[in-house]
This record gives sequence, structure tokens and C-alpha cells, in this order.
Amino acid sequence: QVHLEETGGGSVQAGGSLTLSCAASGHTYRTYCMGWFRRPPGKGREGVAAIDSTGPSTYTNSVKGRFTLSVDNGGKTVYLQMTDLKPEDTAIYYCAAVYLPGRCMEDGAPVLEEFRFGYWGQGTEVTVSS
Repeated sequence: QVHLEETGGGSVQAGGSLTLSCAASGHTYRTYCMGWFRRPPGKGREGVAAIDSTGPSTYTNSVKGRFTLSVDNGGKTVYLQMTDLKPEDTAIYYCAAVYLPGRCMEDGAPVLEEFRFGYWGQGTEVTVSS
């Protein structure tokens, strides 16, 4: 059974930085697509970023240039480095994963659509104060 666990959430002031981690366990898959989604207060969940084991990554426009994805340990750990945080980045951040080749990909890049991801973590809260 695949298990995803997020860590690294917290409270920061605007302009600050946080790095979220997602540790995947319970599998031996080599092919993966790992993503981060978030749910701002009072809003629906939205895609933030995703990376496929073949290399391509995708970022939603509002975080481009500020957030960076990286993976370690063959995809077992994925990091979301967040810099220049803004109050609108306040949300519960969820790690998501899928282990079917190409499942998250479209036209050569990961797509930030929830239905493509089959495994989810419980979420970690990020609060950015102005």
C-alpha cells in the first residue's frame, strides 16, 4: 500500500521561504509522477506543481519562478522549495502520486489535474502572514 507523508509546513511572513517534503513508502515503482496541490481557505483544491520520472515538470503560473520541485531517492522523496511566499500561498498543501507510465502527462508535460493522481497525502498547512 502506497503511503505519502508530507512534512515541512508552518507559518512564515511574506517574503519568507519554506520547503515541503513528501516521503513515499510501500512501493518499489521506478516510474512515477509526483505532484503538489493546495487548498486555500474557503476554496477548492488547485494544482501547484508536478514532476514526471522522465524529467519534465510543470508549475502553475502563480508560483513560477518562486517554487521549485526536486526529487530524491528515485522519486521516493519529493521536495517543494517555496521562496518569496505571499499571503495568497496560504493553504493546505497535499502531495500526490501516480505510478503508471505517462498517466500524468499530456503533450510532453505533467498536467495538474487531480484525477490523474491515485495516491494522496493528508496535507500540511502553510500560513503566510503579511
